[in-house]
Amino acid sequence: MGSLGNIGSMHLSARISTVVPATPRSEQNGVYELQNMDLLLKLHYIRSAYFFSNDAVQGLSNYDLKKAMFPLLDAYSHVSGRIRRPDTGRPFIKCNDAGVRVAESYCDKTLAEWIADARYSIDGLVQDHVLGPDLGFSPLVFIQFTRFQCGGLTVGLNWPHVLGDAFSALNFIHLWSRISAGHVPPRSLHVPTPSKPELPPSSSDKPISVKRSVDVGDRWLVADHENVETHCFRLTPKQLDHLVTTITTSAPTSYFVILSAIVWKSLSHIRGNASGLNAVTICTNGSKRKEDELPINGLVFSKVEADFAVEKSDVSELAMLIGEKKMTENDILEKMVEEDEGKGDFVVYGANLTFVDLEGAEFYDVKLNGRKPILANCTFHGVGGEGVVSVLPAPEGDDGAEDGGCNGRILTVVLPPKELEQLKNKLEREWGIV
Repeated sequence: MGSLGNIGSMHLSARISTVVPATPRSEQNGVYELQNMDLLLKLHYIRSAYFFSNDAVQGLSNYDLKKAMFPLLDAYSHVSGRIRRPDTGRPFIKCNDAGVRVAESYCDKTLAEWIADARYSIDGLVQDHVLGPDLGFSPLVFIQFTRFQCGGLTVGLNWPHVLGDAFSALNFIHLWSRISAGHVPPRSLHVPTPSKPELPPSSSDKPISVKRSVDVGDRWLVADHENVETHCFRLTPKQLDHLVTTITTSAPTSYFVILSAIVWKSLSHIRGNASGLNAVTICTNGSKRKEDELPINGLVFSKVEADFAVEKSDVSELAMLIGEKKMTENDILEKMVEEDEGKGDFVVYGANLTFVDLEGAEFYDVKLNGRKPILANCTFHGVGGEGVVSVLPAPEGDDGAEDGGCNGRILTVVLPPKELEQLKNKLEREWGIV
């Protein structure tokens, strides 16, 4: 997760417990089938954390926080299950009420000290857990409550991508917060509408959004995941407005597109002409989500190709490509999984330089005692060496925001350490992004 500064003795202790659904499931309803996109992404993990001030958790004990999970898991019953991987068939989830894990930790820093020292890092606030090697006994989800010296709290979620994407992981935590506030949970979740979303044109060429992995066996994690580090940049609304006025585009575009174009050009210059960085992967939310909906892997994976020298181009040219020239690869990705009968291993995040649009994720709708988090962050674990860049909203009321104006953005970058240092220097020197 990158340098954490002088954090000191982070956790004095960690207590692990298990939470199961409030209502046991009957044996005849005990299988949850994994879809092709679920299995395509099984080597990746979504890690998120929500930072709450002392006021937001006043009067809430860890028992209170865990109590809401019992009815939550009634709706999300398969999340309490375990992976089964038959020798001659597709992996699936056995809904056996084995439960999710909950860690209760303590940090001897204040929230302000943590944020200042760790630069929005969530390392240590989310359990370092992956599926396997004993898949049949490995919990799918790990939640961590970390109490700080100031009385503040972080809620950390380790969510395997095989269950669903970052928007689905957010819905899981959001429903938990609503149950904590006294809302009656749904008896069951809606099945997603099977109709396909409107997508950009499909590509019939060999996909760039995925690479076949070496066989990882029953430990579901990208083999070279340790070769990358994470760094978070925070951009204020004033900085974003300046970027928009500096970079002229033919049509209105998002901050995600502009920031992705800046990083694409910067990394192309760092890697040089021989890098082949003329094509990147763009991940966008392709599904209209309902709050009480079963989790899905509904991201759209698209490729964007430049037929010119990226490192010598204008950022506006790259922004136009990202905004208007995406070629969807989902159909061919699903076909690859189907041809492997669901048993193949693939790298998606970091197979190619990958940009993930989380601007529309409503992280600050998660509330405790009616209070929003003062900060939320989300990153990916199990990333290939080409790297991942994600853009998500900064806290509401961010410094520099005018009434009715935008909030800032958090730019989270996962790259090999040497490239990450070069990118940090380049973004600060040329764009004032730190």
